[in-house]
Amino acid sequence: MSLAIIDAREWQNTFDLKTGHKRQDNSPKTQMVKAVLGEHPFPGDIADRGNQWVTETALDLVDRYDPNFVFLIYAQQYYSFRFEHPGEAKRQQLIDAVFEEVERFREESGFFPVVVGTGDMIPVKEYIDLSRLDGLAITSHWLTRYSGLYGITPADIRYLRQLAGIERLVSKKEFMSLFSSEPVSAERLPEYLAVAKEGYCFRSTLLRRPVMIPACNYSIPVSATLGKVNSIIDISGGIDAILREKKVALILVEGVGIKDFRLPYTSCANGKDWFAYENGEAQYLTISTGKHQVFAYPPGYRSYQEDDENKEYPFSGYLTSLPPGTVGERFGGKSIAVGNRSMFMHTVTGTDIAIECFARNLANQGCLGVIHR
Repeated sequence: MSLAIIDAREWQNTFDLKTGHKRQDNSPKTQMVKAVLGEHPFPGDIADRGNQWVTETALDLVDRYDPNFVFLIYAQQYYSFRFEHPGEAKRQQLIDAVFEEVERFREESGFFPVVVGTGDMIPVKEYIDLSRLDGLAITSHWLTRYSGLYGITPADIRYLRQLAGIERLVSKKEFMSLFSSEPVSAERLPEYLAVAKEGYCFRSTLLRRPVMIPACNYSIPVSATLGKVNSIIDISGGIDAILREKKVALILVEGVGIKDFRLPYTSCANGKDWFAYENGEAQYLTISTGKHQVFAYPPGYRSYQEDDENKEYPFSGYLTSLPPGTVGERFGGKSIAVGNRSMFMHTVTGTDIAIECFARNLANQGCLGVIHR
């Protein structure tokens, strides 16, 4: 059983993570997590101290829990890029500041750092409107380059092929073939996947409209501390190897790619063939598990089919189960995760303890702490 502790500043409540039902638990570990949550209120997704909150919360947990593995995500600059599009001077300042936080954690904790940039961001060239289709187009909450298509007609196909922003249409069979070496669940895949050209963004009514989006990041940077890695799926195994000898911090820097990475790095493939991961759950799970994870929650999936009163893991967004094989789950020693990317810390890291902002669409609702073990 995993416990979820929500801290809304005025109150704290404890729940069963799977069912969402309230729980009473006063174990030492629960009291410790409650104390950390109480000491570190989350300032907000794009607040100036957003990344400092990650460092300070993680250092507090390191001091209290003494883990051997830490998984951190710094995302303040990602949200600022995505929704505010700061000028170049401010953008560079934000990137400098996040790498200062990475260095501060390394220096004060003594952990061996492996830093990954999730990819460069670029301004939106144009939005793609698929509302004219006879069929149904579905976009994910956070992906901008992929849209799932259902029940489309020959007329829809002709219309899509003449849109300037569409790079390709990929059938379910073709998509499955690309990842044929991975366990494939065809049930969740759309009939077709529309892929946008770089800089083009599928219009969605689900969230705030972005002004900057991920570039087509076919390669992402990994700090040279890990050595040579060829693919995003090699990062996890490299972490396992170092953990046999050292305390390790895997640190993901959101919205920063090869162009602006501030550390010596090696580049690795961020996907397969034409498919490049955006900053989302599939990219995180692939880094964490060492296996391509496009089928855990595939782009363009009709998530509403699983979202009813019987849905389990109500605090875990669209996920209906905890993904297996994550780096924290595999590691036998003590582990923690801290990040300002909501839901991802407790779902994709697999660590004993995870603390994250409990924010939705830039709405700050406090913090969430999860105790898996």
